Amino acid sequence: MSNQEDYQALINIITAIPAEETKSPNMPIDAFLQEAENQYHWCQDDQTLLTNAGLDWALVQDVPIRAGALREAESLWFKERFTREDAEKQWNEQSPEGYDLRNRLLHGFHYAYRNHADLSGRVSAIANGNGHADMIQDLNDIAVLGQQNLEPLQTINFDVTQLDAAATTADTLADLLAQATTDREENSSKRVIRDQAYTYLKKAVDEIRVCGQYVFWRDEQRKKGYSSRYFRRHR
Repeated sequence: MSNQEDYQALINIITAIPAEETKSPNMPIDAFLQEAENQYHWCQDDQTLLTNAGLDWALVQDVPIRAGALREAESLWFKERFTREDAEKQWNEQSPEGYDLRNRLLHGFHYAYRNHADLSGRVSAIANGNGHADMIQDLNDIAVLGQQNLEPLQTINFDVTQLDAAATTADTLADLLAQATTDREENSSKRVIRDQAYTYLKKAVDEIRVCGQYVFWRDEQRKKGYSSRYFRRHR
């Protein structure tokens, strides 16, 4: 089966793993997957000895499917993370322009509407507040207020095309802010599923390793195949 098919086949089992049992990877996922697949092939010649020691061979046979599901889960989380990081980059580039546009428009509005008490009051209300969400809302409010009250702006030769720019910028920045701040890494549902898929594969890998180390406790050559090469190299 493909990784996607493995993922779909196991998704209900994976997502049923309780939060208190879910583990986060303590090594790179690609290294862990390679070790799981290496161990799967390594233990094939030891089937009789391992099963005689109580290992359920169905667990071994399930390793490639669990690995495929984890590969797919990791890919889905990577895609989400990449999208968010790209949005954060764009937000960091474009939001200062949004703040500057908001400030320039408010400056013009304060002057244009200075002799109109009701409009001046609305401009002051818009100017209150702070933060990213407030800036985005300000741009939209400014665009609406300006379009509805063009004459005072035209009197001071205000560039009214900036009103459309304010509305467009508000829409763009709202989307970027949502993408950049929604489902942060620690709360991402795709990250949770990736960790659950890792946990599910790790359960199988650990069970096989424990059995292999028990069986080959006096055979260092065979026993090596039932331990983590990654941690041996990074110890």
